[in-house]
Amino acid sequence: MTTPTPTHTELLRRVSGGERRAADELLELVYEDFRSMAATYLRHESNDVTLQPTALVHEAFLRLIDQNQVQWRGRTHFLAIGAQAMRRVLVDNARRRNRKKRGGSANRISFEEQLFLSPDHDHDLIAVDQLLAELQEIDPRQSQIVELRFFGGMTSSEVAQHLGISKSTVDREWRVVRAWLRQQLNEDDKA
Repeated sequence: MTTPTPTHTELLRRVSGGERRAADELLELVYEDFRSMAATYLRHESNDVTLQPTALVHEAFLRLIDQNQVQWRGRTHFLAIGAQAMRRVLVDNARRRNRKKRGGSANRISFEEQLFLSPDHDHDLIAVDQLLAELQEIDPRQSQIVELRFFGGMTSSEVAQHLGISKSTVDREWRVVRAWLRQQLNEDDKA
């Protein structure tokens, strides 16, 4: 008789309880999803980024399992928070590189359906991160939608499921927030 495979939620509960073996099992379950997200992130990075998808996955995963204040609600919630952790790792790395460079000119970006970042990606990533922080203050749900759709690579349906709203609401708010981000980035270009 085989033992049933534990669910993401069960493993997350056990990880929150400090069970190291559960963390290893969880990593096996989410590894391909995390690796796909990491590859998407790194595809937009400049050539001087030394992080590989595997390193990004492991760094983000370590940050996640170190969380003891999060009440995990399952796989989608974990992947959403994982997308945020990966973005934080990349932003932290970009800030570190910028401190070393101390300057340089920033190429501005435009926000379209797919965000194509400039060769001087560190400045762009920090600018987008700052806009997301500002959006979080204005409308936390729209900030989450950007995080999940763009950075997490989730579909509108997956975002709707995670946030407990309809797909049409996600689509509508995604259009609104893209317009807002485009406007903010254009204003920065003029400044």
